[in-house]
Amino acid sequence: MPKKRSVVAIIDDNVSILGAVARLLSALGYDTELYASAQEFLDVAMMTEAICLIIDVQIGECSGIDLALRVAKQGFTIPVIFMSADHAESAKKRAMEIGCSAFLDKPFSADALIAALAKLPDRRTPWDAVWLQSRRLPKRQNFLN
Repeated sequence: MPKKRSVVAIIDDNVSILGAVARLLSALGYDTELYASAQEFLDVAMMTEAICLIIDVQIGECSGIDLALRVAKQGFTIPVIFMSADHAESAKKRAMEIGCSAFLDKPFSADALIAALAKLPDRRTPWDAVWLQSRRLPKRQNFLN
């Protein structure tokens, strides 16, 4: 049986960036989940199989940093890689303060993304327990008693 490929979720309001990063990740052996807005991701966050989020710092109506904080506040400890076309040090500093795994300045090279992914844990972290808990089936009732 083939080994299941790891999934990376990409959240960016630029469809071209979503496609480009997804193609790169696919070439590296990852499956992807693509989201064009923070809300689109939040609507399905409990069902994601992603081992990592790659989030644009400015996602239209929302800050990517705010999204990462919301996800963390809900109890998820999924690693986050931020990317941004804005090269302001303040965004990078804030992202590092909240514990992102990496910060990529757009445009970034394939090597930069590979290096960022290489720093991630080899397997799911405590997020795994939340993910598994959300999928547990209710106990079967004994209808014979």
